[in-house]
Amino acid sequence: MSEIKLTIGHFYPDLLNLYGDRGNVLALYTRAVRRGIDVEIKEISIGDELNPSEVDIAFLGGGQDNEQNILKDDLVHVKGPTIKSMIEDGKVFLCICGGYQMLGKYYLEHNGNKLECLGAIDIYTEGKKERFIQDTIYEIELPSGKTVKVAGFENHSGRTHLGPSVQPFMKVIKGAGNNGEDGFEGARYKNCFCTYSHGSFLPKNAAVTDLLLETALKNKYGEDYVLPELSSEIEDLALSKALEYLNG
Repeated sequence: MSEIKLTIGHFYPDLLNLYGDRGNVLALYTRAVRRGIDVEIKEISIGDELNPSEVDIAFLGGGQDNEQNILKDDLVHVKGPTIKSMIEDGKVFLCICGGYQMLGKYYLEHNGNKLECLGAIDIYTEGKKERFIQDTIYEIELPSGKTVKVAGFENHSGRTHLGPSVQPFMKVIKGAGNNGEDGFEGARYKNCFCTYSHGSFLPKNAAVTDLLLETALKNKYGEDYVLPELSSEIEDLALSKALEYLNG
């Protein structure tokens, strides 16, 4: 058994799993296991205890309004303080669409109803009647300085705006991104990564999967940790086909 171990905390898998978002957990698991890393997937839902020492990567997927209302009290009032501490301590989070919005300060529905959210990161979202529904292309700069294109799919009516302490996750090449105005997609605060991309996002974007894995393992084992090299032929083929289709 490997001395390097990684635990993925899948939050509310019974409620947040739109558009195959569970595939992001499988992509993280697969690319870690193929490197000989010992990986455990821990499902954490309403009523389950959250122990920060038992989670190296936390994942929150997307959900419809009904599911989000069901889990909101548990997320904000029960697990919320621990999640905030985990983010501040540098734990890796990947949050998709609804999970992204719920980490922010509030969601203002298009009818004027204001929903208070977790407030773990300095963002807010305003809902509009028009939805952004389309395949997307983004650019992301990796820690190495290399810029790569990634492909996704967005379906959201919320317009998210970032506060000064939060950086965009990616730059929009094709699609609406956070709000259809500023040219950016998603958010990054410390090691918390957020995006509107469903699809699943990670299986066809190996560079992002590896970014999350290496960030989590450096946080756990020290900055000297280097993620072993691993081929990504299948993932790169899926990405190239997606980009080819999107570019016409």
